[in-house]
Amino acid sequence: MPPIVHAVGHVKINTTAIEAVVRDATEILGLQITYTDEGQTWLSSNGRAAELVLLRSHENATHTIGLEALTVDAVREAESRVESAGCRVISRKPSLDCMAAGVTFDTPEGLRFEVHTPTRDQIYGRRYPTHGVGPNRMDHLNLTSPDPIATRQQLERICGLRISERMVDDSLSWMYGGNRQHHIVGVVRGKVGLHHYSFEFKEFNDYLKLGDLLDRFDRQMLWGPGRHRPGDNTYAYYTDSSGAMIECSGSMALIADDDGFVPNVITNLERPGNVRCMNVWGTPAPLEWRQFHFPFTAIT
Repeated sequence: MPPIVHAVGHVKINTTAIEAVVRDATEILGLQITYTDEGQTWLSSNGRAAELVLLRSHENATHTIGLEALTVDAVREAESRVESAGCRVISRKPSLDCMAAGVTFDTPEGLRFEVHTPTRDQIYGRRYPTHGVGPNRMDHLNLTSPDPIATRQQLERICGLRISERMVDDSLSWMYGGNRQHHIVGVVRGKVGLHHYSFEFKEFNDYLKLGDLLDRFDRQMLWGPGRHRPGDNTYAYYTDSSGAMIECSGSMALIADDDGFVPNVITNLERPGNVRCMNVWGTPAPLEWRQFHFPFTAIT
């Protein structure tokens, strides 16, 4: 059976500084505002109604990870699997009115997901005026879980995601969905949270613009540019005014031969000897990146 989840749909972030985070998203990353009211702002890098949803809050934390299914039937199938996977349904309705269907569930580890149909999309609304970089789309995210094997099993059972690559000790693994890119979700061992979410850049010169824009706002890249071995994508990372980490990523390798594909297992875990197992250009991840944590809001 094909995966239920096709791609990342959206990410919701609680923030105490919504105006500053909107400025970062529009003036640095180059997203457009598609909707705003007193409590929330939706942003997108293309014609979709929402990829990043910022919620005015008393805390800076991840609210929900949205995973996109292509049909209402696929959403209902995911819903039917939630409880048998040991998780809890929170809502059987879409959280945004730009979606036809959605189911929101939480996991025993404290993660919250929404499997939803694609948000409304104006396919000729991809280009818009911006002073920022202007990425192509939201393409993946890495979450942190105290029990990465359990989280991976939940995503397999509910969403049909599959492993593309993992470290032999399961401290980091990558999972792919229906769009066949190397991963749409990474699972990192750690206190429950979101490690980073990523937007795909169109060309390498975009990193030059990103660096200069960050400097203009008295900021800097946390790591990169470089090229990851897992996924084969280029990367650069920075943090926004909420404290969340954003990756700007080049396009990933695709898993074309799904039937014959064998997930890679990284057995060399020792630094610095394993640096090029992780990064083609041999640039090691800084300690700040390795220890980064952006929490999930408490689930009640």
